[in-house]
Amino acid sequence: MIRRTIPQKTISNEVELNGVGLHSGQKVNIKFKPAPVDTGLVFVREDLSENNMIDANIKHISNTDRGTNIDNGTVRIQTSEHVLAALVGLGIDNCFISLNGPEVPIMDGSSKDFIQVLEKAEIKEQGVLREEFFPDSTITFKDEESGGEISLVPYENYSLDTTVDYGTEVLGTQKAYIDDISEFKEEISIARTFSFLHELEMLLDNGLIKGGDLNNAIVYVDKPLDDSNMEKLKKAFNKSSISVTPNGILDNLNLHYKNEAARHKLLDIVGDLALIGMPIRGKVIANKPGHTINAKFAKKVSDMIRSEKKNIAPDIDFSKKPLLDSDQIMKIIPHRPPFLLIDEIHELSESHAIGVYNVTADKKYFEGHFPNSPVMPGVLQCEFMAQTGGVLVLGTVPDPENYLTYFMKMDEVKFKKVVNPGDKLICKLELISPIKRGIIHMKGSCFVNEDLVSEGEFMAKIIKKDK
Repeated sequence: MIRRTIPQKTISNEVELNGVGLHSGQKVNIKFKPAPVDTGLVFVREDLSENNMIDANIKHISNTDRGTNIDNGTVRIQTSEHVLAALVGLGIDNCFISLNGPEVPIMDGSSKDFIQVLEKAEIKEQGVLREEFFPDSTITFKDEESGGEISLVPYENYSLDTTVDYGTEVLGTQKAYIDDISEFKEEISIARTFSFLHELEMLLDNGLIKGGDLNNAIVYVDKPLDDSNMEKLKKAFNKSSISVTPNGILDNLNLHYKNEAARHKLLDIVGDLALIGMPIRGKVIANKPGHTINAKFAKKVSDMIRSEKKNIAPDIDFSKKPLLDSDQIMKIIPHRPPFLLIDEIHELSESHAIGVYNVTADKKYFEGHFPNSPVMPGVLQCEFMAQTGGVLVLGTVPDPENYLTYFMKMDEVKFKKVVNPGDKLICKLELISPIKRGIIHMKGSCFVNEDLVSEGEFMAKIIKKDK
């Protein structure tokens, strides 16, 4: 179930740091900026002039090859997991993560540097409670190909327990555990990424890890290190000598923990599960985790949350003044009484809107629509959802009075309960995909009190009046 728990958090000040992209080898500047409530964790590509934002959400997952990468067709972010893990580990709900390129800097291969700079930004509480997902029963996903398995078990804390075993003598079987996410900073955040020697050689041969050096990865030597391999590694990492330590790793660094590999895998899980899009509570038990199975599990949990959320009415405090009243709404959309079917907007962001329509008994359509047992026509409920979407999309242009919004398509429309005179109709409108070329694809749900009365998916297009 979804519960509202502790206050949401963001940072008080903008902070930044510089690093290098692991695969590109390019210098990267990353900035963390405060964000309003309900923004979530959003990447911003400062090197792109427009449509340069992408939220950290599993719906944008593109691939999990050597990291967790997201892509919405316009914005691409590579190796997102370590920075997302830092934000989740510090309990930060809302933050803009600005980059001047597509790749998050590798830093030392852990979340340590992100943790340090975010704490300098001063984490602060915001005035709205966060929503968290508490599973009612165990959720499990098993990857038949890798043999990996992840479960989320009901538990009051966000706890993680992981076991890694690659079938190698040098690494063996390792375990890592934290009882609560608040332990992340002290127990997990400095655990660095790792690789096996055979993987490292393959990546070097293919021109990857251009930003790698022997200070941001533990290298487990799982094969004989002959002279040709030695020379290749010395050249790649600009070292005069390289050797293998007694515990089977290259001599570039000392382990922070005997089980540092397992701790880093736990770090990756925290970062990958951030893509669920909502904080979770429960005990995550992962056996043989990896970015691919982590992403598949995140997708499964995200789908369950989405299914549950569509049936949850927005929590509106009607004692407070709405964000927009009908006069302000009419400055955005062209509709006018008697066909203005939206009275108030209570929430408005780049991806959602919450609208209210008071179904008063004096509405003209009640005179002819089942006059002896009047109900609000379903098509007008669809229009209400569409007009709420119109406020959302026309709010993105500087001169909304010069635009019109036209329906293109309706799908999956369902009417579940009648709407009667005197009801207060609440619309929760969310984007299904980013707005592109004036086309908006959205999902609307209408509620009366706590009951879902209608829903549907809509596609519309905004055009200038003179076209």
